Amino acid sequence: MTYMFRRATEGDLPLLNEWIGRPHVAAWWEDAIDADDLADPQSRAWIVALDDRPFAHLQDYAVHGFGPHPFDYLPAGARGTDQFIGEADLLDRGHGAAMLRHWCERLFAEGVPAVGVDPHPDNARAIAAYRRAGFVETERVLDTDWGRCLLMERWAPR
Repeated sequence: MTYMFRRATEGDLPLLNEWIGRPHVAAWWEDAIDADDLADPQSRAWIVALDDRPFAHLQDYAVHGFGPHPFDYLPAGARGTDQFIGEADLLDRGHGAAMLRHWCERLFAEGVPAVGVDPHPDNARAIAAYRRAGFVETERVLDTDWGRCLLMERWAPR
């Protein structure tokens, strides 16, 4: 399997928001994505493709760029990430964990010291995928401006 990551553009907004409207995404992702989201200098939005088929969205962001943020305790340069698989036929096949493992390795190669992810504590599918991608729960469940979340983190190899 080959995962390709490319920056999302305004031309991708119809696809991204169609995915967000699908029941398996809408259950966990509330807000539409707009041009301002794509232009935010603290965040990078990506389209993930599997063998040239776009199937997922991933974003990474500077956790210290949104203060205060639940991941403020992570070191300078840490990134947070959010993602979803838009194509339902590719759920439960290991792609979420695999693409996130790949993405973390790319971030670590850029010098990122740690990556945080904050799924809703009831999102068992996402939590299991994040565990398989090497994330560890901090055992901290928080209510934040972005909703209820379980903090999970993955650190760069030393």
